[in-house]
Amino acid sequence: MSTHRTPARQGRTLTWPWFLAVAVVYLAIIQVTGALIGVDTAGAKSEFPTTEAIVRNGLIPIVLSVVFGAAVVTWLGWWGDVLRYRAPVRRWVRFVPVSMLVAAVLAINYGNLADQSASMVLALIAMAVCVGIGEELMFRGVGVQVFKKAGFGEGKVALWSSVVFGAAHLSNAFGAGSQAILQAIVVSTSGYFFYLCLRVGGTLLLPMLVHGMWDFSLISNGVGTDPKTSPGLLLPLLLQVALIVLLLVRRRSVEPAAPAGDTTGGPAPAEPAPGR
Repeated sequence: MSTHRTPARQGRTLTWPWFLAVAVVYLAIIQVTGALIGVDTAGAKSEFPTTEAIVRNGLIPIVLSVVFGAAVVTWLGWWGDVLRYRAPVRRWVRFVPVSMLVAAVLAINYGNLADQSASMVLALIAMAVCVGIGEELMFRGVGVQVFKKAGFGEGKVALWSSVVFGAAHLSNAFGAGSQAILQAIVVSTSGYFFYLCLRVGGTLLLPMLVHGMWDFSLISNGVGTDPKTSPGLLLPLLLQVALIVLLLVRRRSVEPAAPAGDTTGGPAPAEPAPGR
């Protein structure tokens, strides 16, 4: 009986230092495009006071970053690996994407959105969708695969892809100042939750959905010329704290239990072919 070998996926190699360079270009596209075509909102009460501000400061730069991310994946030949991720987790981890989706839906500031024009709401939805697609494609798609293909275990894949994701948001220091440092730390933990969504769903589409809904609920509180913050904004923040505590307590029970009779904690090695 001969051993069965699964053919290796084809594609180019991208080392993690080069991935960092790719991530810098990704961020530069957003920041430079926003600086070139963006609307000045310095005197406004919100970051996105008008539909034009959403489109020019957010939507167009993010769409260009999505195109760049898709071009990178295409050049690498990684679409199969990026879109499908096979690393099962225990059933309780399903609570992460489910709770995040529920919290996002409940936290949307429906009252504030009702005061805005239809074009503004549609532009906001489009921007949130593109944020979910673009950031997940770059960090849970390309980033996770870079560290995975470098031979890192799941724990380090989750750690370093989340750290890079958080560090990427330091680029917001151009507009948010020192607050960007706190944002980067918070975003790193969110990156770990999105990574768990990837593992729960086995497809990049789930973290894209969760990420887009999560950002939409948060941004819905800060649009318009006179934005009104909803008490529901506290729900995602409280859930994030609760998830951090939960995962600190149960971090050792994320990985699925080893099969019966397997004392190594991993798959049993294949039997050698006769004569070897």
